[in-house]
Amino acid sequence: MAVKSLYYSLIVMFLLTLGLVSCTKEKSDTENTNDFYSIAVFVPGVIAGSPTYEMMAEGAQRAVNEVDGRELKIIEGGYNQGEWLEKITVLASSNEYDLIVSTNPAMPAICNEVSKLFPNQKFFLLDGFLEGNKSIYTFRYNQVEQSFLNGYFAGLITSSKMDGANTDLKIGLIAGQEYPDMVKAILPGFTAGAENVNSSISVDFRIVGNWYDAEKARSLSMSMFNSGVDIILTIAGGANQGVITAAREMGKYVLMYDVSAYDDAPGIIIGSTEIKQERAAYEKIKLAIAGKMNFGTAEIATVKDGWISFDNKHPLYLKNISADINSRMEEIISELVSGKISLKMPVY
Repeated sequence: MAVKSLYYSLIVMFLLTLGLVSCTKEKSDTENTNDFYSIAVFVPGVIAGSPTYEMMAEGAQRAVNEVDGRELKIIEGGYNQGEWLEKITVLASSNEYDLIVSTNPAMPAICNEVSKLFPNQKFFLLDGFLEGNKSIYTFRYNQVEQSFLNGYFAGLITSSKMDGANTDLKIGLIAGQEYPDMVKAILPGFTAGAENVNSSISVDFRIVGNWYDAEKARSLSMSMFNSGVDIILTIAGGANQGVITAAREMGKYVLMYDVSAYDDAPGIIIGSTEIKQERAAYEKIKLAIAGKMNFGTAEIATVKDGWISFDNKHPLYLKNISADINSRMEEIISELVSGKISLKMPVY
C-alpha cells in the first residue's frame, strides 16, 4: 500500500507542476448548465479490430450527435494495461470532461483509485462492476449466461454429425489473457453450457498472452484441433484471426463472443453470442447528459432483459446449422429468459 500511495503522490506532484490539478471543478456557469456537456471515451486498447470498442464509440457518438452543445473526445489508451491508470488520471485532472466513459473489467478498480484524487469526476464503465462509489456507474454483462450459451452451442456441435465434428467430444476456448472474468465467469459458464448437453464433453482452455498475436493463436488452435477439438470459442481481440485461419486450414469451426461475425468467415464462424454494447453506450450516456445516471450503482445486464443474445437468425447461421440444433438453441434461450435456468454473475 505504501508503494501505491507513493505512486499517486508522484502523479499528483507531476500534474501540479503542469498546473492541471484542481480540487473542484471550475467550469463556468454556462458550462455547468445543460447547454454544455463534455464526454471523453477512453478505449483500453485500440478501436480498429475491436468490435466492442467500436460499438462503445459509435453509441457515444450517436448520443452526442442527437443533442446540441455536447462534445465528445475518443482516446485510445493502447494495449499496455500498466499505463491505463496514469492516462485516466491525466484525463480526470484536466477538468475538461463531465463524464469519462470506458469498458473493461479492469477499469472499475482503476477509476475507483482515480476518483480518490478527483471526487467530482464522473465515470460510466461498461463491462465492469463496482458498487458504492458515488462517482461511478457500472454496467456489467452476465458473462456466465453469455458463455453458457456459447458452451451449449459448442456442445451441440461436438455431439453432432457435422463434417467438422468428430467423436472425441472436445471443445476449446482461447483467451487473449487470463483475468478474473475469464476464469471465474466465462470459462465456468462455457463448461457448464457444454456439460448441459453432455457431461462427457471436455474443454481445452489456452491463453495467447496478449490481444494481438494472431500467429500464436493460430499455433495454439492447430494444436487444439489436432488433439480432437471440433470448435473453438475465441476471445482474443486481434488474435482471433489466427484462430479463424487455423479452423479454415483444418476444416473446423469457430465461435465468436460479443459480436456476430458470420460474414467474416462463412462456414467457419458458425455461432456467436452478442452484447448490445452500442445500445448500452447510447442509452446510458443519454441518461448521463440528462442528469439521470444513478452513480454509485452497478447494473447487471442479462439475456432476459435483452442485453445478451445468441444470433440464430443470420442467413449464414441458418445455412450451416441444422433445424434440430437451432431448435435446441431456441429452447435454451427461452429457459434463460423465463428463469427456468438461473445463472448468477459472481461478485469479486
